[in-house]
Amino acid sequence: MNPRFLCVSIIICLFAAPRVFAAEEAISLSEAQEKFRAELAAKSLAAEKENAGAIAGADGWLFLSSDIRFLSIGRFWGEEAAKISRARKMEAADPIPAIVDFHEQLKQRGIELVVLSVPSKAAVYPETLVSDVDLKGQNPAPFLERFYRELGGRGIDVVDLTSVFLQNRGNEHGPVFCKTDSHWSGLGCVLAAQAIATRLRAKFASQPSKNYAAEWKDAEIKGDLVELLGHNAKKPGPETVAVRMVSEKESGAPVNPDPNSPLLIMGDSHTLVYHDFHAERAGLVDQLANELGFAPDLIGTRGSGATAVRISLYRRSHKDTEYLSKKKVIVWCFAAREFTESDQGWEKIPVAQ
Repeated sequence: MNPRFLCVSIIICLFAAPRVFAAEEAISLSEAQEKFRAELAAKSLAAEKENAGAIAGADGWLFLSSDIRFLSIGRFWGEEAAKISRARKMEAADPIPAIVDFHEQLKQRGIELVVLSVPSKAAVYPETLVSDVDLKGQNPAPFLERFYRELGGRGIDVVDLTSVFLQNRGNEHGPVFCKTDSHWSGLGCVLAAQAIATRLRAKFASQPSKNYAAEWKDAEIKGDLVELLGHNAKKPGPETVAVRMVSEKESGAPVNPDPNSPLLIMGDSHTLVYHDFHAERAGLVDQLANELGFAPDLIGTRGSGATAVRISLYRRSHKDTEYLSKKKVIVWCFAAREFTESDQGWEKIPVAQ
């Protein structure tokens, strides 16, 4: 090769490569997005100083402090993870290695993984917490959007509920989140099930089906955020939430998780709410049975949906060595804040021995 040509080529590469890298890595925010993040950070810091686990917004809306911190901190994977994660072990701070490892383990067993992280309430109803910022349709959680693209680039299927939740903010069945609780509302749970079913229905076309009946009813709940407010905060009373209750059409029996089902729902308390607590017959398992025509299996935890629930899966597969052979798809559902706020962090856990 001509030495002069080689020199020119090297110079071009040296100047071109950083620009390509920067274009891929940089996440530029609008003035409104920057202001929104700054105000969330201030509210999170103030709550931390008060030792308050919840923050009061407008019109009776309450927000989990850790949710607000998560939305405010920016990039949370890669080298930045160790700086901002709440994980006790810094080697478990970055969620990507553990998620990729879990995906690869399941793939080797012929099981598909779908990640469903529940958006933060303030990303769907930002004006109820920060009234002086108009995002004008801009994404309130741009770093989370980029993170999903990072996972997608590694072959991991992600169901992002942000857009469907934003589209249903004013639905006839109420908001998509509870005002005084950290979980999605009955409507949010239904929308999540419909999004999952849309993604998976074709995969289970040959699955034997049952007929289910669904009926909307009101449930009164005592939101888990009320007691987390600061000492001097006004404590709201019970909240009424619309839930869609599901039963087997012929017998009227409730939906029971099926350990032999090809579909497993696993995750944090979003997989349990309205099925085990706050209401019955109206949880994610119930809604998916109604949407797909068969009952999924369920492994849920009231704790973290990051590492703890994968330990539960390992224990289940250890107890029943044929357990995973029955599964075709696993939907892993947890609150998006788990990416930074789980004190267990994101450890690599075997799915079986």
